[in-house]
Amino acid sequence: MKTILLIEDNPDFLESCSDILELSGYKVIRAKDGQSGINYALSSSPPDLILCDIMMPNLDGYGVYAVLANNLATAKIPFIFLSAKAEYGDMRKAMEMGADDYILKPFNADQLIRAIQTRLNKAEQQHRGVQPDSKAEKGSIPTGQGLQQLEQLIEQSKQRIIKKKQTLFYEGDHPQGLYLLAEGYIKTVKLTRDGRQLITGLYKPNDYIGLDALLLDGPFTESAEAIQDSKVYLLSKAMVVDVLDRYPELSQHFIKILSSNIQEKEQQLVEIAYESVRKRLAQVLLRLTKIIQTPQLGVSREELAGLAGISTETVSRVLTDFRDEGLIEKYNGNIQVIDLQRLSMMKS
Repeated sequence: MKTILLIEDNPDFLESCSDILELSGYKVIRAKDGQSGINYALSSSPPDLILCDIMMPNLDGYGVYAVLANNLATAKIPFIFLSAKAEYGDMRKAMEMGADDYILKPFNADQLIRAIQTRLNKAEQQHRGVQPDSKAEKGSIPTGQGLQQLEQLIEQSKQRIIKKKQTLFYEGDHPQGLYLLAEGYIKTVKLTRDGRQLITGLYKPNDYIGLDALLLDGPFTESAEAIQDSKVYLLSKAMVVDVLDRYPELSQHFIKILSSNIQEKEQQLVEIAYESVRKRLAQVLLRLTKIIQTPQLGVSREELAGLAGISTETVSRVLTDFRDEGLIEKYNGNIQVIDLQRLSMMKS
């Protein structure tokens, strides 16, 4: 029998929701406020899933989640917010913090049970040995205790699904932790004054996203959006900082990552400032081929324009020239790179 921790300050709702869960075969632990809920979750017999109201006195649901997400013993327990607050900002805040779901009150019993079962099934699959796709590769960071602690932190973290074109975080948001990309591809972007997108970074599986904002303890300076359906892990900010403080070799590794990111952005700026549009687009195609590791690129004209710092109309014209010159092929919305060598040697 799975155990559900229900944290709710409204006694009537606490009673009715408990009845629904118990009739569905779950054992229910009732907590009438946030602090009691935390105490239950941190007990010697933690629950299998947590349902938590947001609007509670003294310690609200966001505060409860922040405490439990920053504790290794409870960070991986599926967590679902219950709330009558239907504003988009509240939902976005909950999901950005890393919650597994957000259910609006009032809800019907079937809706609640389906959401619970989905999250429990996912947790059970991971527990049975489905390894996190984003687990750091051996050799990608220094070996030793620091590596073990980082891998443990990854395994303790929750995985989120980011649909194509969905935003992971917005410029100006404050990071709740460090993102580690498991599957898919994510871009970071900045908007120009006239509304155009400049793509400042491309991330592939096993890349960290938001490292600069985390280490500087400041807001994100760019937005992040999924290029295709992706999976990410959110590593708790407090836990990442703690691991970095205790293991200097990991700090050195992350410094190298930041340095590499800076060099890539510097190269991008040089290309935008001094290279011809043909050369810039050729470099973008080469960079994408290297990152995606396939000559067939499923990227839009808008994304190519954002990477090269040119208009979509110019992208269309240059791509047509590249096709006529036998450098690429275009079909079914994809670009097939034919001649990497000639693209790399392009001068104008």
